[in-house]
Amino acid sequence: MQYKKTELKRGIKLHTISTNKFKTNLIAVFLTTKLTRENVTKNAVISALLRRGSKTMPSQEEISKKMEELYGASFDCGLDKTGENQVIKFYIEAINDNFVNQEGTEILKTALKSLFDIVFNPYIENNVFKKEYVEQEKNNIKQRIEAKIDNKATYSLERCMEEMYKNEPYGLYKFGYIEDLNQLDEKNLYEYYKELISTCKIDIFVSGDIQDTLQDLIKKDSNIEKLTEREANYNIPNPLNKKLPEEEKDIQESMEVTQGKLVLGLDINMDQAQKRYAALLYNSILGGSANSKMFQNVREKAHLAYVAGSRYLRYKSNIFVTCGIEIKNYEKALELIRQQIDDMKNGNFTEKDIEDAKTGIIASIKAIDDEQDTELTYYFGQELASEEVSLEDYIKKVQSINKQDIIDIANRVAINTVYFLKD
Repeated sequence: MQYKKTELKRGIKLHTISTNKFKTNLIAVFLTTKLTRENVTKNAVISALLRRGSKTMPSQEEISKKMEELYGASFDCGLDKTGENQVIKFYIEAINDNFVNQEGTEILKTALKSLFDIVFNPYIENNVFKKEYVEQEKNNIKQRIEAKIDNKATYSLERCMEEMYKNEPYGLYKFGYIEDLNQLDEKNLYEYYKELISTCKIDIFVSGDIQDTLQDLIKKDSNIEKLTEREANYNIPNPLNKKLPEEEKDIQESMEVTQGKLVLGLDINMDQAQKRYAALLYNSILGGSANSKMFQNVREKAHLAYVAGSRYLRYKSNIFVTCGIEIKNYEKALELIRQQIDDMKNGNFTEKDIEDAKTGIIASIKAIDDEQDTELTYYFGQELASEEVSLEDYIKKVQSINKQDIIDIANRVAINTVYFLKD
């Protein structure tokens, strides 16, 4: 596997992952822009609109037909909140030309053109988006926003983030807000789309058994040729030197639930980027694995949680501890979680805990190149963070962490917000 990136134009990069490990080529276009209240809902609707059709494929049926012509290729899109950025993602996965026994096939070339058409040459009527499509997608987004309450675990995590980052970009919900949908129409959305395409950071990824001529092929595509250079309008993540909270926020909400959802948002004050490897291990030992303190002590031994774990968000230097508990056990569960955090500060964990954590993390690193989409996600994350770490170096950095490194991180952790969803 060989990874290479090239700047096609200022603010527009091509990333190639050359590998013969797969029978398919995976092509992706990522549009990255700053996360703002003004534009978060617009971006959600735009991401949904673009998949409805392009100038050459004016409907979803036409897109599906084109995918079938490409020997059953698949098209997908998504919307992410990554740090203080919103990322609109588009993918086409198609079989490599080498596996089609038919002369004259140009599957990769056709797939590239199709994806670029969808993203950069959308279907419009009378110089605006199609009104019918706009109204349908606004309604779909509205339903999606309303449905976020259905999954109580996800809802509770989102609410904890919202409270931690109140009045800050990261507190925004990635699909936006119902009250903002009413202001959007086919005209102002198309005007915004043109602004987005001319100012956002654009990353094009191609993974698979690819030829040296790929870069020229992409550069000469009419959709790429018309893109202008730009100072990419996005936020480079800066997780360092986060000010720890002087006091905890305590947020409790009531709803018709049979199980309480307890979420603790933790801040980490890291002064060096290299300390994120220690933070990875800290999180794994605290709640990121089946051998973790949260799982073993809160769930298995004390029987205070149905679900207990944690996750590390490196772009924001946060850890979120999540538990599903009986509502009556709130105080006991919270006290025991605090004890696990204190134990980490005091070094009350073993060398075996560290080795188990390293084994799990390294296994997940080694699995990155087993799937094309996880490879893309890994290299895109590095691109956003303006860093380059090979998978081999990543493993070495994890292996180099010792117990004192983890204790040092533990003493840079503080609880920011305690959120509890109860009946």
